[in-house]
Parts: sequence; structure tokens; C-alpha cells
Amino acid sequence: MAYLHDLTALEQAAAIRDGELSPVELVIHYVERIHALGGEYGAFVTPTPDLAVAQAKQAADLARAGGDNLPPLLGVPTAIKDLAVTAGTRTTFGSRLFADNVPDIDANSVVLLREAGTISLGKTNTPEFGTCCYTDNDIVGPARSPWDTTCNAGGSSGGAAAAVAAGLVPFAHGSDGGGSLRIPASVCGLIGLKPSRGRISVGPADCESPGLSIQGPIARTVRDAAAMLDAMARPMPGDAYWAEPLPTGETFLGYADRDPGRLRIGRYAMPASGTVPAPECVAAWEDVCALLAELGHAVEDIDVPFSPAIVDSFNTVWGVKALDTVTNDAGEQLLRPITRAWRGYGRTKTGAEYASAMKVMQVEARKSVLATAAYDIIVTPTLGLPPQPVEFFSEAGEPLANLRRQGAFTPFTGVYNMTGQPAISLPLHWTAQGVPIGVSLVGRPSGEGLLISLSAQLEQARPWIERKPPCW
Repeated sequence: MAYLHDLTALEQAAAIRDGELSPVELVIHYVERIHALGGEYGAFVTPTPDLAVAQAKQAADLARAGGDNLPPLLGVPTAIKDLAVTAGTRTTFGSRLFADNVPDIDANSVVLLREAGTISLGKTNTPEFGTCCYTDNDIVGPARSPWDTTCNAGGSSGGAAAAVAAGLVPFAHGSDGGGSLRIPASVCGLIGLKPSRGRISVGPADCESPGLSIQGPIARTVRDAAAMLDAMARPMPGDAYWAEPLPTGETFLGYADRDPGRLRIGRYAMPASGTVPAPECVAAWEDVCALLAELGHAVEDIDVPFSPAIVDSFNTVWGVKALDTVTNDAGEQLLRPITRAWRGYGRTKTGAEYASAMKVMQVEARKSVLATAAYDIIVTPTLGLPPQPVEFFSEAGEPLANLRRQGAFTPFTGVYNMTGQPAISLPLHWTAQGVPIGVSLVGRPSGEGLLISLSAQLEQARPWIERKPPCW
């Protein structure tokens, strides 16, 4: 090990428990890296170094006291996406409207991560209200990929991905309403795990309707992602959705050490929208499918399990959902062009049209789950395009042009927010030019365990942990 940030999150936790590493030393190491590099990658909106060091001192006292009931991730640094409210710490939602917003409550996920022993180093960058598949806002600007700073880090958890890829935290909290964990993970050469609907509470402040968004981890290893999932995956009172729990005594981390067995895997590479993916993305998908076959799995071509109707229903629901934030005319002018465009589109929809879109979305999602029920896992490209320059996502000019570019960039991910199935993007492929291209695996409803087992098998067969960007 050359640097503390070479250690995985679980290795850091073990070193702290064994007395080989101080939480204070570890947190200060990351605080210094954030100070040196965080601005270059647009990773953080609000760093919280003083609070983190204070919590690290408390963690050090707890570690010295020892005992059998230490939190599993005691002293391990992380960061919270700036869409999740944090008591006493600014939460902007990526919007100038909330530039000075300091909530008085924590999101349930924030509480659970703290109870697991993690220490947040701050709030990570996100597009305004998480609306876009790239990360840029009027507070700190774009998040950039540590692999190529000319490229946007993806979104909407782009700040979280930039932070993990640059070695500013070992793993990070994010959320995913249409691909927002998997997209930046693909761009930044990481793991992005979207759990099943209802696996992680979005309460107490957020609204779970229409059931698209779910919080989850961005990490460098499957085991780290599973450990963070374990920390957050606790049903909370009042939750609208509850995923089927694991059997008593089992953990998602435990699944990372299980042989998945021989699986039947379905694959397709043409999205429901009909958008033709770039050759680089198809090549990555073919490469991973070949690896799965080499590992003994039965890999079969399947028809696209969605009709084009699901795309239109998603757009209607997304547009209406963009109206969650109520503002006046003056506040509306503070919003970014694409936010205003989605809100304008949402206002054109009647209640009947929204209800119809919800019905189509749910019926089509159900049909897809039934159509693929014979398969343990589905494999798709994560993205339709390789990482794109920051300028590709410019909001200047006609908003529809930007939305079309977003559609070409990420045509695969949103459908699995509609079905509620767990999905993961894995960094198994790099181009000859050293560009990471993610590939997605989709599990059965509430099937994170098998998804994690297979992901760990792939990680062992083709390790990626030693692939690090130039800033490492």
C-alpha cells in the first residue's frame, strides 16, 4: 500500500478495529485530498472538514474502547449526495433556489450510514434536483471524470462518482431515479448499484411517488458496495415500499463470498427507444457476455422486453415530477434551462394524462418482469455513448436538443427504475484509449443477493481495482 486511499472501505474499517489506523489520520488524509483535488473534479458542493474531524475523534475514542459491538464501518469516510437532506449542513439540491438551505433533519439513509460508523466529508455535486443524466449546476459547475477532465462525470450522482474515482472517499452515497448511480459509475470506472424499489428508505422528507428513485452506493469494489448497502437497507416506519428482506442472519456482503452457480442470462443491446448504441458500448457488452460464457453461464439473446410506450410514459411522469418544487415567477427564473423545460412540459399534462402514464408505466414494467422471469440476470450496455465532453451537455440553445443528446447517452437505464428491479454497472471494460465503459447486470425483483454474487465472480475473474486515473 502506497497511500491510505489505496485501502478499500472494508480494509479501512478492519485496520481501525485492529488499532492499526486512526480514524483521525484517515479523515485528515481525505480532507487534504479534497482540498487539493476536489475543485478540479467538481466533486463537492459543500465539504465539511471540521465536522468530519470532530466525528473522527469520537470514532477514535470508540475504537480505543474496543468491545464486540463496534459499528461495522467505524471511522470510514464517505460523502452524501446533495439531494439527501442533512441536519445542520447545507443541502442545495444543486439549485440556486436552495443555495443557503440548511435542513433541520437528516434523511433516513444519512442516519443509517452514521449508525454504521461512517463519517461524511461533505455533500457531493448533483444537477439541479437530480433532473439530468449529467452533473452541472449554477453553484459549483460541472463534475468531471478523473479519467479525463474534459468529460462530464455523468449524473445525477456525478459528484459522488468523481469523488470515489479520484480517491477523495473510498465509497459514496448516491441516488438513482433513471440511472443516476449507474451512469456516473460507467463514466468514472466504478460500481454503481441501484437496489430494488423499497430496499432503502427515502424518508422522512422525500416523496416515494412514483417509485422511480432509490438510494444506493458508488464504490470501487463489490464488497464495499455490498457493505454500504447493508448499512442503508433497513425498512423505516412509514415507508411506502418495502423490498423483500434477506433471510435472518444473512447480509448482502455475505453474498459477495458466495458462488452464484451456473446462471441463465438473457442479453439485449437495443433499447426500447430504438436509439442505436455506439460501437464502443456494444463492444463492451459483447466482451462481458463472452466473459460470462467463459465462466460457465448460459448466455442467450432475448428480445427487448419493453415496448416504446414505456419511454413516453416515463417522460410524462418525469415532467410532472419536476414540479415537486413549488416556486414563484422570480424563483422560476433562477432555475436552469433544462429544469424549466421539464417543468414546462409537466405543466402541459393533465391529471388524466399523468394517471394514464403511471398505468402504462406499471403495466409495461410488469410485462417485462414476466417476459424475463426465466432468466436469473439480464445484461445490457450501461450507456448508449462513451463518456462525453462537458460541452456535449450544454444547456444553451433549444432545450429539446439537449434532451435528445441525453436520450442518446442513456437509453438503457431508466426502464429498470420503472420495473423496480436491482441493477448494477460494473467497470469491466476499458477502450484501447483507456476510457472506462460500464456494462449493466439486472437482477430479479429483490434479487440483489444473486446480483452481488455474480458481480463478485466477475470482479475476481477480471479485477479492476488496480486501474486508477492519473490523479491517484
